Amino acid sequence: MDWSKMFTSRVVVFGCGNTLIGDDAVGPRVIELLEKDPDMPDDVALLDVGTSIRSMLFDLINIDPKPQRIIIIDATTAHGREPGEIFEIDVDHMDPKKVNDFSLHMFPTVNLLKELTLNTAIEVKVVVIQTGYIPEVFDERMSPEVSAAVPHIASRVKALCLEPAKS
Repeated sequence: MDWSKMFTSRVVVFGCGNTLIGDDAVGPRVIELLEKDPDMPDDVALLDVGTSIRSMLFDLINIDPKPQRIIIIDATTAHGREPGEIFEIDVDHMDPKKVNDFSLHMFPTVNLLKELTLNTAIEVKVVVIQTGYIPEVFDERMSPEVSAAVPHIASRVKALCLEPAKS
């Protein structure tokens, strides 16, 4: 993982999650898979940020040039979703009062994501998966549903990396 690419890439992909907490590991697992893909463009930074996404987003606000797009991959425990279900969260429709509802760890505040979309030209995409297994103690095993979905998330993220940014 080349952290310096965050400051020079057209697209920055942040894989969020704790690899010791079951399905929460989905972000890092997707990054691992994409790093092995020989067809990933050179101008895409793939970063396993664990649970440190907030500080990375603060850095993005302060750097120039900024990437055209950031993609955040994370796990969620949304109501009414099936384990392994992949979906995007639209930053514009997030309630600014909900700070940590979309993740099992310290997901970036909605206000910070909105700050990025309103005050920079960065296009923000948030791709999440509904969890199936969150252990009470450290356990690296992922649920079969989420584990099976990792290649599908990787494919979706790759498509977002190849897609031209909106002007």
